[in-house]
Amino acid sequence: MRQEVIADIEQAINQSYDELQGDWHQWLEVAKAYEHKVPLQDRLDIRHDIIIELYHARQRDQKPIPILRAYRIASLMVALYWRRVMSKPTILSLEAELQLDDGEVVQLKDTIADDHAIDLEAWHDLKTWLAGCPMRLVQIANKRLNGHALTNKDRQYLWRFRQKEQRRLL
Repeated sequence: MRQEVIADIEQAINQSYDELQGDWHQWLEVAKAYEHKVPLQDRLDIRHDIIIELYHARQRDQKPIPILRAYRIASLMVALYWRRVMSKPTILSLEAELQLDDGEVVQLKDTIADDHAIDLEAWHDLKTWLAGCPMRLVQIANKRLNGHALTNKDRQYLWRFRQKEQRRLL
């Protein structure tokens, strides 16, 4: 169905160009040779841009444009089209929705990794927790585990460490 509609539109457009003569018809043929290099929705626009640019070149020179120069101008117009398309910034809203592989729909902002997030699985792993602790704190923990009494310096170090961790959580 869609192909039939496109074919009907192209046929109507081509019939509208049948009355062109002289330079205009030649410029149309040049534009048709290059319009396939852009997406379908922009082909008529690039066709008209090429024809208009060839007209402006003819006006500047005040003489007919050689066919090879016409093709060069058409090629330049296609290159400028792609430069314009590629230079547009792609801005995504963080509110945009994204569908995951399992079918769940989440907002884009929820997929951003957080460097400060707590890794809950690693938090429960004692070896990981101990690897991040100061050596002095591990020694104090071993003393308490073995039932040895803590010195005043040990108690003070433990108290300061707890205070520092509480401030970080707030």
